[in-house]
Amino acid sequence: MTFRAYLDGLKGKRVVVVGAGISNMPLITALLNDGIDATVCDKRTRDDMGETADRLENLGARLKLGDQYLADLRADIVFRTPGLMPSNAALSEAVRHGAVLTSEMEVFFDVCPCKIIAVTGSDGKTTTTSILTELLRNEGFTVHVGGNIGRPLLCDADSMRPDDIAVLELSSFQLITMNRSPQTAVYTNLSPNHLDVHADMEEYAGAKRNIFKHQDRSDRVVFNLDNEYTRECALSAPGEVLFFSLREKVGSGVYADSDTIYEASGGQSEALMQAGDIMLPGVHNVGNFMAAFAAVKGLVSRRVMLETARTFRGVRHRIELIAESRGVRYYNDSVASSPTRTIAGLRAFGQKVILIAGGKDKGVAFDELGCEIVRHVKTLVLTGLTADTIRTAVENAPGFKGEPEILLCDDFEEAVKTAASKANKGDVVLLSPACTSFDRFANFEERGDKFREIVMRIIR
Repeated sequence: MTFRAYLDGLKGKRVVVVGAGISNMPLITALLNDGIDATVCDKRTRDDMGETADRLENLGARLKLGDQYLADLRADIVFRTPGLMPSNAALSEAVRHGAVLTSEMEVFFDVCPCKIIAVTGSDGKTTTTSILTELLRNEGFTVHVGGNIGRPLLCDADSMRPDDIAVLELSSFQLITMNRSPQTAVYTNLSPNHLDVHADMEEYAGAKRNIFKHQDRSDRVVFNLDNEYTRECALSAPGEVLFFSLREKVGSGVYADSDTIYEASGGQSEALMQAGDIMLPGVHNVGNFMAAFAAVKGLVSRRVMLETARTFRGVRHRIELIAESRGVRYYNDSVASSPTRTIAGLRAFGQKVILIAGGKDKGVAFDELGCEIVRHVKTLVLTGLTADTIRTAVENAPGFKGEPEILLCDDFEEAVKTAASKANKGDVVLLSPACTSFDRFANFEERGDKFREIVMRIIR
């Protein structure tokens, strides 16, 4: 089915789109331009939406805004924004009254004419997705990037060609209602995350499983052999299973042994490159590359794999070197909104760092992070709602004997300036918060940009 045919099938039906954010705006515009009866529901007020509200109404939309935006949903089709769980009472009530609950991403899977490679996991999704995109483009493919990065792809589907490739980063919020899986799936890892939104760990893990659950025998899934959750998932995968591992040899997939990365097939191994050929710092990025290599097996040559590893500079806000001044390097790892991400960031450096951490709690324990901070941090600067919680985890960690020095700052800018004041030649200042940004910022990008702005003012 094409997107054009899908739109035609909506004629005469009542359509509700919940959320007028980035992921849904192209869809809303397409619906309205096609004359479809569409109501747009958004928790923002009209004043908050500003000109966007006027533009939508001029296109013919009905608007339900503010606190009562979900009241009395009556529709044939409801498009859910990824941030709103399907268990929401208003959505459940709409379904009980006959509505079909779907999303922009679910429909894209139905109408996409080309191969889909999708990535999920608790950590490493964006970097792995970006590596896949770079590998495929360097091989000569036309690649469309979407999901949590890139752009919403649904309205572009009819212009895609069968020999193109769509590369998607998918979150648990997008996957939880999916009843289709990509032809190639990558499952980087799983650890407790988003437990402030998901009912429990079981629901979170169940959502992630949808990335491979609906595959058939001709499809492929790449699992992290080093992660307990993903290793167990391989037992129920219906298609071809490949592994990547930093710790042990795999029968089929990609693994590292000492400093060499190998590709394995049918129990036979052949060297691909040295781990040192990968420009991005950190052993976790070696894992991200290996996951991507396994996913594109048969599509991308080894020459392109090596060239890409040597030239790919990474993604903004992910252990991004933003400045070096007077021998001090400043790294922006604002994307690290969970303890496991921050742990990976700390392990990326061969020295103890000055760490800036803290933010909004996601319902995840900081005990393991506390132990890693004792091992890898010389000065800890904490700010945000979780500052006291993280401090307690560090002070209770085995091996804590008054080090690292722990400093609490009420203000984010004060935290950055304090970290910089503690740095001497040869030091690393790392923003890697281990928490979401929502106590002070709209998203991790805004937090990272603010960090960059403050650092650039400091070093002038």
